[in-house]
Amino acid sequence: MKILVLGQGAREHAIVKALVRTGTAATDIIAAPGNAGIALDVRCEPGLNPNMPLDVVKFALEHKTELVIIGPEAPLIAGVSDALRSEGIAVFGPSQAAAQLEGSKSFAKEVMAAAGVPTGMARECTTIEEVVDAMDEFGAPYVIKADGLAAGKGVIVTSDRDAAIDHAMKFISMGILVEEFLDGQEVSLFFLSDGHSVLPLTPAQDFKRAFDNDEGPNTGGMGAYSPLPWLPEGFVEEVEEKVALPTVQEMARLGAPFVGLLYCGLIITKRGIRVIEFNARFGDPETQVVLRRLNSSLSNLLYKASTGHLEGVSDPEFTKDVAITVVLASEGYPETSAPNRPIYGIGDAEAQGVEVCHASTEKKVDDNRDALTKEDGKESLIATGGRVLSVVATGKDFAGARAQAYAGIEKIHLQGAHYRKDIAAKVSEPRVAN
Repeated sequence: MKILVLGQGAREHAIVKALVRTGTAATDIIAAPGNAGIALDVRCEPGLNPNMPLDVVKFALEHKTELVIIGPEAPLIAGVSDALRSEGIAVFGPSQAAAQLEGSKSFAKEVMAAAGVPTGMARECTTIEEVVDAMDEFGAPYVIKADGLAAGKGVIVTSDRDAAIDHAMKFISMGILVEEFLDGQEVSLFFLSDGHSVLPLTPAQDFKRAFDNDEGPNTGGMGAYSPLPWLPEGFVEEVEEKVALPTVQEMARLGAPFVGLLYCGLIITKRGIRVIEFNARFGDPETQVVLRRLNSSLSNLLYKASTGHLEGVSDPEFTKDVAITVVLASEGYPETSAPNRPIYGIGDAEAQGVEVCHASTEKKVDDNRDALTKEDGKESLIATGGRVLSVVATGKDFAGARAQAYAGIEKIHLQGAHYRKDIAAKVSEPRVAN
């Protein structure tokens, strides 16, 4: 099967690795634009802009593509899925209308209300005065969310009133949701959807704060692990029944069938499961651990979803191993980043048995003999953004997986880089597969 993967981050690298690991030939995969790490595994097309629908369609037709997998949210919002489907090309990714489940938090709340999906109370605000009133209504800690896409940085949860207002002011132009604070353990659960049926993958938990002990600002994610041995029995089935399937059915009723990956961001409260948010694509860094444990053919699962044939498909099979990913971030992340710094030691890390997914990397040839390279005129790998790499390790238990992940990441050298040292450190319950 000829497959085109759109995107250039660690999530897309994890998808490519999983496709190859579960049976797809590397020569049948093209990534666009890809990055320096993805280019080591499959062919990349750095000149193809994944956010340009007509360009993507032209490329897919020229290369006789049988399945397009859309990684990030931007191409979905740009309508790339719609353009591909209009040409009869199977695409794993919702339409522009269905992607509003992620693109607009207020729309997602309306869908949840209509579908009877349990979620927290919220108020939509278009002025700072309305934000302040809603904050007073719900009380601290304050939950302030940008209504539109904000690269994973549109949410703040804080007891600092001034910080909450400052955050709202930063995103007020796109609208703000102020929500009640929900206390409990968070869970990420992905569902494949063909527009009418859903099929769950395995749960994961990510770490959003920048620093150890859940301190610092929110990020796009600093690490994740799977499985979750502390989940109550029947958790996945309950989420499918009360959240995923009703949401997909409501989207179909609205005339916007959801075909792709429904990311359910959940929290387990004393009152039961509540939805924090929906995303319309694979989450990063959870994808790195979920797909690392997958044994079933990823290409077959995504093709079945894309073509409306999920019903009757067997549940995906996952290993019983623990998977942990630790994100290496650039100096200053998430507020800033320090690009164009060289990265060394990835090969040494991989020798420890880890899988390294590249997020923000590229190769650079230095003909000027500057500090970017070890050897004059040779290629060097440089960091180009905030989250640079994801180091993924597996093991029979949490202690083994953590030891391997950190042994790997400690071999990598990037000036000023930082990473959390407590990913999955508090998971001490007996491990079970989910």
